[in-house]
Amino acid sequence: MNTTDQQTGSLAVVGTGPGAVDLITPRARQAIEQAEVVVGYKTYLDLVTDCISPGQQVISSAMMQEIDRCRKALNLADDGSRVALVCGGDPGIYAMAGLVYELVRETGSKSRVEIIPGIAALNSCSAILGAPLMHDFAAVSLSDLMTPWEIIEKRLQAAAMADFVTVIYNPKSRKRTTQIIRAREIMLAYRRPDTPVGIVTGATRPHETVNLTSLHSMLDTEIGMQSTVIIGNSQTFVFGDTMITPRGYTDKYGL
Repeated sequence: MNTTDQQTGSLAVVGTGPGAVDLITPRARQAIEQAEVVVGYKTYLDLVTDCISPGQQVISSAMMQEIDRCRKALNLADDGSRVALVCGGDPGIYAMAGLVYELVRETGSKSRVEIIPGIAALNSCSAILGAPLMHDFAAVSLSDLMTPWEIIEKRLQAAAMADFVTVIYNPKSRKRTTQIIRAREIMLAYRRPDTPVGIVTGATRPHETVNLTSLHSMLDTEIGMQSTVIIGNSQTFVFGDTMITPRGYTDKYGL
């Protein structure tokens, strides 16, 4: 190993899943435990405190500081440290993996970067609701902080028109209150008002709430930034307290 290799550290971009400690993968847990420095948004770090030991350096930051957080983690790795950058859910889905690689390209960093997947919100919420993602689906974030709303509307319309089950991330915040209303209007142009909708807030966390409702009535349910909204397709149905989208096995093979 040459001097350059010895001075170059590693950066593990770690997905910690939806929140429950027992849904952190063994590989993610190991990456956090073996890191010399753990970097992350404070809320996510609070969910993995049992993976962090007193001898580790912990750097927490507030929301909306994603670029600074990723740059700091990469700089520490470039200085030779083993770094774990903690993300909620999966780091490659609306999280930090892409930004880290953009910074690697910008800076010419030689640090070893590893993306460690986690259970995404759409996976955990789907399991909580039953089986709503058994057929083709689309995921759309309603946050227009980095994506123009005009583009988001086009994507919603395309998903609605193509009869995709649609997973909505970042549906509503204190400042963004009209986007979910518009999303529902777009869906209603192509789907029946009684189309099943599942809304999970705080999935797998102590304050988890689950609501099975309809496209017509979905806005009667409290929706926030910790909510994931799953809108069924034309075949989705509710059975008891579960939401199910058939894959087509019955039509092809019978029961």
